[in-house]
Parts: sequence; structure tokens; C-alpha cells
Amino acid sequence: MKEREIMLKSMTGFGRCEEADAERKVVVEMKAVNHRYLDINIKIPKKLSFYEAGIRSVLKKYLSRGKVDVFISYEEHHENSLCVKYNEAIAREYYDNLKKMAETFGLKDDITVSVLSSYPEVFTLEEEQSDEQEIWHLIEEAVNGACLQMVESRSLEGEHLRKDLCDKLNGMLKVVHTIEENSPELVSEYREKLKNKVAELLGDTKVEESIIATEVTVYADKICVDEETVRLKSHIENMLLCLNQSEEVGRRLDFIAQEMNREANTILSKANNIDITNMAIDLKTEIEKIREQIQNIE
Repeated sequence: MKEREIMLKSMTGFGRCEEADAERKVVVEMKAVNHRYLDINIKIPKKLSFYEAGIRSVLKKYLSRGKVDVFISYEEHHENSLCVKYNEAIAREYYDNLKKMAETFGLKDDITVSVLSSYPEVFTLEEEQSDEQEIWHLIEEAVNGACLQMVESRSLEGEHLRKDLCDKLNGMLKVVHTIEENSPELVSEYREKLKNKVAELLGDTKVEESIIATEVTVYADKICVDEETVRLKSHIENMLLCLNQSEEVGRRLDFIAQEMNREANTILSKANNIDITNMAIDLKTEIEKIREQIQNIE
């Protein structure tokens, strides 16, 4: 079976596949939930434990993260899988020893097939050996089929996550843009308030413009968030780019979200205006939602 093209996928999903031939049937069911790494737990009949390593190899072709539980059941259609095995070497030993005993003790040689066949291990019941290649072929096909179904369900959920995250990120870009627009006005407002305060306190006494300019510069440096908004926009755009890439990006997205949160915290700490404070809080709220969503991405 051909593996699906890799795309953004959720770590939650379900898959089921059943494969059968004239003699046996294999059913594979699997479910997955969030996990930092790939954790595979396989429940398989003891008779098939020999194939577990091969099953894990197939699963790793499709999955890179998540806690995956795999349940495999196996049925044989024929009711009796036992056969009678005749051990000629043991029968010959019994026969030779019985002949020797008859000669040694002068007994009548009355050895018959029914007598000889009654001795232990001459005839034994053994389970028929199944064709390992045929069994593996069924298991492999069933595991592939279940994996493809799981990948499809994870991809569908992943597309919903991608759209939701893109909407949130685009909304954050608008908020950052608004903060950038409002920041210069804060400095102008502070300059005007400072001049009015000085005039109110000193009356007609004139204060050098350079002193006010210095004070305004110090204030502007304290509340300036230009670097933070530039980096935050860069992180947002980088995340939007990652969400449209054909590869597993869950860990990378988690790292970017941490950096976004760092910049939002700095903006909030520098904010000296209720409007920008509220916008920074909105940014942190959206980032937290994004981080929660990212935990679902492979």
C-alpha cells in the first residue's frame, strides 16, 4: 500500500482494518492520543508475538509522535489444526527391544501394529505449522490499512487545527499592528502632560526644552516595544509558514509559541497605557490557546 503524503496532522486518531484469506483472519484496531514522543503499546496474541518487531517497523513509517495503542486479533477458520505425527525412529527402538526381549527370555514374538502403536511417543498430536510468510502478509496488510485510516483521521483533524491556528495568528498580527500604531502617540501624550505639569508647578518659570526632551527620551526608552513587536510579528509569520509545510512541525511550533509568549510578557511589562496593557493581555490569552492547540499536533 502507498503511504499518504505527509501533511499537518493531529496526534489523536483511530484506525481499523481487517484482512483475511481462506484459512485465517487478522483484525487491527489502533487509537492514538497526545504524547511528547512516539509511545507504541501493542496487544497481540501470544501466537503472533514473533511478528511484533515487524509491526513496530511498519507503524514507525506512518507515525512520529503520540501514544499509540494497537490491538490485534487473529482467527483461524479451520476447527482442528492438529495432526498425527508418526515417529518411526522411536517405533523401531521399541520393536528392536521387544524382539531382543523375546529372544533373551524365549518368549513368543507376538508384536503387532496395534501393540507397537500403543507405546508412548510412537504417535503424537502436533499443531500444524502455519505458513509464517502468509500470516505476516495478512498482518502487514492489516497494519498498513489501519495506519492509513489513522493518518487520514489525523490529517482531517490536523486541517481543522491549522485553520483555527491561522485565524488566531492573523488576529494577533492585527493586535500587534495596533500596538505599533499607538506606541508613538504615548510619547507625544507624555511630552504634553509633562509640559503641562511643569507649567502648573513652576508657573511662569521657564524650563529648558532640552531638560524636557531628555525626560521624554528616558520615558520613551522605557516604554518602547518596537523590538518586541518586530520579533513577535516575525514569530507569528514563522508559525504561519510552518503550518503550511509538509512535515512534522509540532515540536518546532511549541518552541515558537514559547518565544511568542516571551515577547508578549515584555510588552505587558513595559505597557504604561491601559489600552496597550489590555492588548498585551489579549495577546497572551491567544498565545496560551495556541500553545494548547499545538500540543495536539504531530
